[in-house]
Amino acid sequence: MIIRSGPLAALAAAAFCAHGALAQDDGDPFKAVTTFTVLADMARNVAGDAAEVVSITRPGAEIHGYQPTPQDIVGASDADLILWNGLNLERWFEQFLANLGDIPSVTLTDGIDPIPIADGVYEGQSNPHAWMGLDNAMIYVDNIAEAFATHDPENAETYRSNAEGYKQEIRDRIGPLRDRIRDLPEDRRWLVTCEGAFSYLARDFGMQELYLWPMNADQTGTPRQVRSVIDGVREHDVPVVFCESTVNTAPAEQVARETGSSYGGVLYVDSLTTEDGPAPTYLDLLEVTAQTIARGMGADAN
Repeated sequence: MIIRSGPLAALAAAAFCAHGALAQDDGDPFKAVTTFTVLADMARNVAGDAAEVVSITRPGAEIHGYQPTPQDIVGASDADLILWNGLNLERWFEQFLANLGDIPSVTLTDGIDPIPIADGVYEGQSNPHAWMGLDNAMIYVDNIAEAFATHDPENAETYRSNAEGYKQEIRDRIGPLRDRIRDLPEDRRWLVTCEGAFSYLARDFGMQELYLWPMNADQTGTPRQVRSVIDGVREHDVPVVFCESTVNTAPAEQVARETGSSYGGVLYVDSLTTEDGPAPTYLDLLEVTAQTIARGMGADAN
C-alpha cells in the first residue's frame, strides 16, 4: 500500500487496517464506490439489488478540484471496486486511490472517442464530460456492467440484464428530445454555456457550441472570456445563453444582458441534485438539460 504524507494519509492507513476485517465478513454485499454522483446513479441502475453503490462526492459538488475529506477515505476503505471517469476529470483521484491500497478500479471512459478541448491552455487534453453524450452513455453502462461482472461474477447475469434494460430506458427518454433539437434549423442550434462541458451532447444533438471557459478547474468568467462569447453570440445571432448548476451564473447572465439574448436557465452536468431537486438521477439530469435547451431554442420539448 502506498501512503502519502499528511492527515488524510494517516487516517487512510487506519481505515485500511479496518478494511481487511470488514471486507471479509460473511454476508457483506459487493460494494462499489464512484467518484461522483452521476456515476453512482448509473452504477446503481446496473447493480440493482445485487450490490451497494456509494459516491465519494455529494449532490451539488464541483468535482474537478474536489478536496477529499477524512470521511471520504473511511467511506471508500471497504470498497470492493472503485469506478471513476478518467480523462483528467478527477484531478484529485489518483492520490486518493493510492491512499486506499489495493482496491481495484475501473475507468469508465475506456472505449470512448474523446473530443479535444479547443483551448490553448488545455492543448492535447480531452473534454472529460463524456457521459453527456447519448451514445457514450451506452459505453459507460456497458463498462459498469462488465466491471461488476468481472469483480462479482456470481451476479454477472443480473448486472448485464440490468444494463440492457437501463440502456433502453435512456434511449427511450432522451432520444425524442435529441430528435426535436436536431429538427431545428441549423443556424438556431447554437449552445452557449459557462463551462465547455456539453461538447458530447452538442455533437450528438447536432449543435454548435460556444462557452466561456473550457473547464471549471482554472480561471472562470474573466473579462476576456466574457468578451469573446459576447462577440460570438452577436456574430451568430444566438437567441439564448445557459449556465450549469455548480458554478456562478453571473458571467452567462452578463452575456445575455449585453447581447439582448435570453438567459435560458440552468443546465445539469457534473452533479446530480438532492432527491427533492430537479435532477436526482442521471436520466433526470439528461432530460432536464435537454428540455431546457430545447425550450430555449424554441423546440417543442413537452
